[in-house]
Amino acid sequence: MQLHTHEWGTGERTAVLIHGLMSDHRTWHRVGPALADRGYRVIAVDLRGHGRSPRGDYRTELYAEDLVETLPAAPEVVIGHSLGGLALSLAVERLQPRRAVYSDPAWAFPQFQEPVDPALFVAFKRADRAMLQTFNQRWSDVDFDIELATIADWDTATALALSAVHRQDHVPEKPVVPSLVQFAGEGFLFSEQAATELTGRGFEVRTVHGVGHTIHRDDFDGFMAGLEGWV
Repeated sequence: MQLHTHEWGTGERTAVLIHGLMSDHRTWHRVGPALADRGYRVIAVDLRGHGRSPRGDYRTELYAEDLVETLPAAPEVVIGHSLGGLALSLAVERLQPRRAVYSDPAWAFPQFQEPVDPALFVAFKRADRAMLQTFNQRWSDVDFDIELATIADWDTATALALSAVHRQDHVPEKPVVPSLVQFAGEGFLFSEQAATELTGRGFEVRTVHGVGHTIHRDDFDGFMAGLEGWV
């Protein structure tokens, strides 16, 4: 499937941004321009079932197939958040970026914690601004506007399909390319045991403290600082 993309910058190096469940390229409204200012051509995708991309089957492996079909080979760096991190890990061997960044990736660590069922996120289809503010107290007004818009454009069948596989262990055995895992210190996917396990597998692991799952929206400066040496 050919995905909808949005670009910032015209640099010779390419950076790719892959959003998480319920979002689309608009979640990167600060990150994209910041990377463009560092000399990148930045490409942000809308995953299938999100934003302006087509709908269809939502098997996990198809998210990776779409990335390979849509994106240029061998980008300088790819950043995947949550579901985007899962999709990236399944596509990275074929994309062959020079570096990969997994921002609070939606892998499962069944040996350490109970995976969160993605079906729970279907409730957010009815979310209003007040509900979003309850869960995301550090977001800007712009981020709330964007989230309401992206939820309106989101197909909830994506969450229901992921629910069928959410207990499977998706943690990569080892990094295919030099890889950073960025965990949210107050997110629902992080654990010290998981960080230790990933370090042992060859990943660099950094934690952004005091933030929830969507690091780049909770603390943009902390998110960018956590990428130093990788972008």
